[in-house]
Amino acid sequence: MTVHLSAAASFLAGHARVLDRRRFELLLGTGQPADVLAAVAGYRNPDGGFGWGLEPDLRAPESQPGGALHAFEVFAEVAPVTTPLAVQLCDWLDAVALPGGGLPFAFPVADPAACAPFWTSADPGRFSLQSTAFVAGTALRVAVHDPAVAGHPWLARAVPACLQAIRELTEQPHAIELSFVIRLLDAAHGRYPEAAELLSGLGRFLPDNGIVPVAGGAEGEVLRPLDFAPLPGPARALFRPEVIEADLIRLEAGQQPDGGWQVDFGSYSPSAGPEWRGYATVGAISLLRANSRLS
Repeated sequence: MTVHLSAAASFLAGHARVLDRRRFELLLGTGQPADVLAAVAGYRNPDGGFGWGLEPDLRAPESQPGGALHAFEVFAEVAPVTTPLAVQLCDWLDAVALPGGGLPFAFPVADPAACAPFWTSADPGRFSLQSTAFVAGTALRVAVHDPAVAGHPWLARAVPACLQAIRELTEQPHAIELSFVIRLLDAAHGRYPEAAELLSGLGRFLPDNGIVPVAGGAEGEVLRPLDFAPLPGPARALFRPEVIEADLIRLEAGQQPDGGWQVDFGSYSPSAGPEWRGYATVGAISLLRANSRLS
């Protein structure tokens, strides 16, 4: 299966945010980390957090856990380069975290225009394993090359808060929560001794084919093995090798005639749809490269 990078570049030029075009350039080796960091800094607030639609379905300006996730994704991608924006984001998270270091699903927004209702209806005083896991898990990826993040007191509180919540899981989690929990444990493996046992225990929530329906999502929306274990690592042990191989083949074949990749979930504004496709296109190429499917 051949992925056409030139077609992807053309798609991104016509549909994607500057941020994702800069991320794509970095993937190709034609861009610079400083350009990617400059692009993501446009979504930053003076408090150190990120908003302004960095999470495409949450277009409000306020700093949010969803914005923190996507910012940390960028900080991981520019490795081994570090940026003070990362530790400043940790400072913001430390300041707004709930007792114990956890995060709510989202914080209040003044104007819900063009935002998904699940973001704007969140209880800001209630701990969310999903949001805490997706922010802390991605921060752990940054911590591999950034000592300031690795030693930050917020991360030292947030990861144990997630581990405790994972220990208490007794019923099938929502598919999206499960995906971020597995990713967190994959990133925490080796740094937190209990992560290995907790990760193994989550296998009971995964069917043999690794395909989990997304409750409340669009018709036919599912999460697949690569959504749970996108990178070679400990989480891959939850799936048979042929299941991962089949999903990589599916991803390779997913490039559309216009050069981009589709998403199977709904968007909540005219801007979000193309932005998600740009994000998904960069994500697909990044994942395929990380799995040695691209030269």
